[in-house]
Amino acid sequence: MQIEIRIEDSFTLKDKRRVLKSLIERTKRNFNVSIAEVDNNEIVNFATLGLSTVSNSTRFIDEVFDKILGFLENNFNIEIVKAKRELI
Repeated sequence: MQIEIRIEDSFTLKDKRRVLKSLIERTKRNFNVSIAEVDNNEIVNFATLGLSTVSNSTRFIDEVFDKILGFLENNFNIEIVKAKRELI
C-alpha cells in the first residue's frame, strides 16, 4: 500500500522526521508490517509512505491495511490524502 499524508504541525524537516519516526515505529510494532518513507523526502509537511505485508489471504491484508489507516488517522496529527493498494 502507498499512503500520501499531510503532516499538520510540520514546519521544518526536523518536525517531519520526528513525526515520521514515531509513526513508522509504532506502525511496525503494532501491525508487523514493513513501512518506510518512499517519496517527497524534502517537502516539510507532506510524505509518501510505502507499506507491505505478506499473507495467503487477501481478506486478511485488507483488514490489516484498514486498521492501519484508522490507527494513523486517530493517533497522529495527519491527514491521509491518498491511499493506494496493490496486491501481488
